[in-house]
Amino acid sequence: MEDQINALKEKGNAALAAGKHDEAVAAYTEALKLNDENYVIYSNRSAAYVKAGKFQEALQDAQKTVSLNPTWAKGYSRLGTALSYLNRTMEAFEAYSKGLEYDRNNTALLAGLEEIKKRLLSDLASEVPMDVDPPAAKPTQAKATAKPEAKIDEDLPENKRLARREKEAGNEAYKKRDFEKAITHYEAAIQHDATDITFYNNLAAVHFEKRDYQKCIAECEKGIAIGRENRADFKLIAKAFTRIGNAYKKLEDWKSAKTYYEKSMSEHRTPEVKTLLSEIEKKIKEEERKAYIDPVKAEEEKEKGNEYFKKAEYSTAVKHYTEAIKRNPDDPKLYSNRAACYTKLAAFDLGLKDCETCVRLDDKFIKGWIRKGKILQGMQEQSKALQAYQKALELDPSNAEALEGYRNCTMAVNSNPEEVLKKAMSDPEVQQILQDPAMRLILDQMQEDPKAVQEHLKNPAIASKIQKLLECGIIKIH
Repeated sequence: MEDQINALKEKGNAALAAGKHDEAVAAYTEALKLNDENYVIYSNRSAAYVKAGKFQEALQDAQKTVSLNPTWAKGYSRLGTALSYLNRTMEAFEAYSKGLEYDRNNTALLAGLEEIKKRLLSDLASEVPMDVDPPAAKPTQAKATAKPEAKIDEDLPENKRLARREKEAGNEAYKKRDFEKAITHYEAAIQHDATDITFYNNLAAVHFEKRDYQKCIAECEKGIAIGRENRADFKLIAKAFTRIGNAYKKLEDWKSAKTYYEKSMSEHRTPEVKTLLSEIEKKIKEEERKAYIDPVKAEEEKEKGNEYFKKAEYSTAVKHYTEAIKRNPDDPKLYSNRAACYTKLAAFDLGLKDCETCVRLDDKFIKGWIRKGKILQGMQEQSKALQAYQKALELDPSNAEALEGYRNCTMAVNSNPEEVLKKAMSDPEVQQILQDPAMRLILDQMQEDPKAVQEHLKNPAIASKIQKLLECGIIKIH
C-alpha cells in the first residue's frame, strides 16, 4: 500500500509541476483514501488547491496538516498562504510566526511573514491620521447635498455646531499641511466643545506631524481623560493610545511605546497595532541583548568554565560558558568550549549545534571543525565526520588530531560499508533525493555513461545532491 501511496503522490507532484492542478488534486485525493493520516499529502493538496484558486479548500487541508503534525514548519507555511489569499491577514501573520518557532530559517515562512508585515504596515500607513468623519455618499444632483447637511447642523446645539465646523476647517488645513492653521481650528473646536475626544486626537496628529512628540502625547492624554468622562467610543480611546505609542517609538523609548500599544490593544485589538507591538518587543529584546554584551565579563565567565572543566564538573562549566556566550555571542571559541562540555556529558546533539555555530562564525577556526568531527564520530555519523576532518585538513594538512580522526573515519567507513549504507538510507534527505524522478534518471544515466557525471556537476543543484550521495557512500565515482 505504501508504494501505491507514494506513486499517487509522485503523480500528483508531477501534475502540479506541469500546472495541471485538478489532476494533482485528484491524485492526492486518491492517495488520502488509502491513508487519511498522511500530513505530507494534505500539505501537497493544499498547495494544489491554492494554485487552482480554491482557497477555502486549501485552508481546510492546511489546518488538517497542522493538526496531524503540529511541529512541522511547512504545514504553517501552507496555513499562512491559504489565510493570506482569504485576506485573513492577522491569522496569516500568526501562522507564519508559529511556523518559525519550529524552523527559524525556513525561507518560505520568512518570505510569507515579510509579505504579511508589508501588507499590515501598508494598511496602517494608509490610515487617515485625523479622526475625519466618513464622507457622505455622492448625491446624484448638487441640490441634494445642501439639505441633509443643514438638517444635521440644525439638530446640533450651537456650541457643537460651531465646534464641528472648526474641526472640518482644521481637517482641510491638515490635508494641505498647513499645520499652524490646523492647530488654530482644532483649539477653537475645543473652546466650543471640550467634551469631544476627536478634537484632541486630531490636534495630537498635527503635533505628531510637526515632530513635537511630547505635545502629541500630552494632547492624547487629555483626550483619553475627556473620552473616559464622556463615554467615548473605545476605538477612539484605542487610537489615542496607539498615537502615544507611535510618539514614544519616534522618541526611541521602546518600553513606553510597548506599554501604550498594549493599552491600545486592551481597548480594541487590531492587526496593525499587534504588528507594531511585535516589532517593538523585538526592538526591546535586541536592546537588552546588546546592553548585556560585555566581552570582559565574558572572558571572566569563560575562565570559570575552564576551571570547572578541568575539575570534570561539566554541568557547572556549561553554565559558565552559556553566560559567557550571552555576554559575547560572536566569539566562536566560547561555542567550541561549550561543545567540549556537551561531548563529555554525551549531549552530542547540543554539542553539534554549538560546533556548527562556531564554524559559521569563523570557518577558519580549525578546532571547531575537529570538535565537530569528534562529535559526529560519537554519533556514529562517520561519513559526516570525515567531511568535518577534511575541512580541518584544508586549513592545516599536518594537524595531528585531524589526520588521526580522518584515518579512523576512513577505516570505519571501509570496514563496514553495509552499515554505513543502511544508515545513509534512513536519512530523510537521502530518501528525498532518491525518490526524485529527475535524480533517478540522472543516476541511471551515470551508470550507463560515467562521463555524464561531469556534465551534471555543472548544475549546482544537482551537484549538491550528487555530493550528498557520495558522502553517504550511496554512489561512487571512479
